[in-house]
This record gives sequence, C-alpha cells and structure tokens, in this order.
Amino acid sequence: MSDAPEVNRGVVTPVRVVIALCLIAPFVAMLWVGSYAKTDPELAGIPFFYWYQMLWVLISTLLTMVAYKLWQRDQRARASQKGGAPE
Repeated sequence: MSDAPEVNRGVVTPVRVVIALCLIAPFVAMLWVGSYAKTDPELAGIPFFYWYQMLWVLISTLLTMVAYKLWQRDQRARASQKGGAPE
C-alpha cells in the first residue's frame, strides 16, 4: 500500500553494548593523557609513558578481536532467527 521503504533499525542488545565498550575503551584510555603522562614506574628501563601506550596496542588488538567475534556470533544468531543467510 505504501511506497515507503521498510526501515530496519538496529536493536540494542547486551552483546552489542559489550562490542561498543570493547571498541571505545582504547580511545578513552589514550585520550585520558593525564593518567599516563609520567615516567615512573619504569619497565626494563622504559618510562611508563611509552610502555603504557605499547601495552594498549596489544590490548586494543585483543579487544577488537573480541568485538569482531561477538559481532559474528550476533549476526549468525540474528540470521538464524530470521531464517536467512548472514549479511
């Protein structure tokens, strides 16, 4: 009857909230410079400022992997509920 296209709005689920937190956490950690703008404690002679940032490179990688796997699982679950193939 109506020619308006059907709008498929995203659904906020606990899994999607966790995905968002995994992706936002590294940004918050790196933008809050006051928390790591110091030299002590040193790790193997490397000032805190540098090893903290390098640690977040690894943490960001892990969090992104977790977010991706959760997203895949969420998409498979939604596709099986609809009875179609995942997008």
